[in-house]
Amino acid sequence: MNDQAGLTGTCVLITGASRGIGRACAIAFAERGARVAVHYGSNRAAAEHTLGLLAGKGHIAVQADITDASAVHALVEDVAAGFGRIDVLVNNAGIFEEHPLPQMDYDGWQAAWSRILSTNLIGAANATYCAAQHMIAQGGGRIITISSRTAFRGKPEAPGYAASKAALNAMSQSLSVALAPHGIYVFVIAPGVVDTDMAANDKDSPAWAAIEQQSPLGRVCQPEEVARTAVFLASPGVEYLTGGIIDLFGAAYLRT
Repeated sequence: MNDQAGLTGTCVLITGASRGIGRACAIAFAERGARVAVHYGSNRAAAEHTLGLLAGKGHIAVQADITDASAVHALVEDVAAGFGRIDVLVNNAGIFEEHPLPQMDYDGWQAAWSRILSTNLIGAANATYCAAQHMIAQGGGRIITISSRTAFRGKPEAPGYAASKAALNAMSQSLSVALAPHGIYVFVIAPGVVDTDMAANDKDSPAWAAIEQQSPLGRVCQPEEVARTAVFLASPGVEYLTGGIIDLFGAAYLRT
């Protein structure tokens, strides 16, 4: 990868890149000269829209069910074959689903946990494994995973979501040690509330003003801020941050 001012020639796979944080990441990497693989689950039109927003040429849209291990393997192999390598993996695909224990029956409880963990955690773990094989063979790479503030403060109405994000943190820190000898650097970005479709219900509620005031900045995180952080972590010169979890809370939550 090239100097920090640009990532020209870098090949990047971003999961869940058809909208929200993933779309913002795709735009940011393309602006710096990277070739971007825009992964999507089912919304081809949204992925094509993302492609149309990207600067430069050589970008591709790739479909896969992130919960299907075979599909994830095929996804990574297709991207590696098309680009010739994978320099950066951004694990962004995820779902949010409320499943408050007092209101759930046992079958619903089990189904919610299965859906959330298979998408948010196992999908990312499989994408990481498959991409890391190529990175090991080529002599290095970067793995950047999008976590959440809920990994630290919990989410009472969505405990499976919070648990999946905490697990991603632990996975990433473990792999930062395992993969460092191969020149692979592993990072986590943990945003607070981000102004995306996932927050649409909150944004349309009277509670939104209170959510914004959780931060002394008086606002929530913008997807472009997450994207700029991902680009920074993909750039040369920050290797010693491997294993780090970068908080994007806007001081809405302070942890030690």
